[in-house]
Amino acid sequence: MKVNVEIDCTPEEARAFLGLPDVAPLNDHLVAEMKRRMDENITAMQPDELMKTWTSFGMQAQDQFRKLMEAAVKP
Repeated sequence: MKVNVEIDCTPEEARAFLGLPDVAPLNDHLVAEMKRRMDENITAMQPDELMKTWTSFGMQAQDQFRKLMEAAVKP
C-alpha cells in the first residue's frame, strides 16, 4: 500500500508543527557578526596589503609556492 500526503504550509508553520526551534534570530546575529568582521578587516583585502603580507614571508615562501604549483601541474 502506498499513501501520499500533501501538506501546504509555510516553513514557519512546519517548524512549529514539528516542534523545531526558530533559528532565524541566531542566523541574523551570525550574519551581522560576519558583516562586522568583514568590515573591520576589509583593508587586509587591498592588493597593497596582500603584497606586504605575502612578501614579508621572504623568498622561502615564494619558493614553496612555486614548488607547490609545479607539483600540481605534473601528471
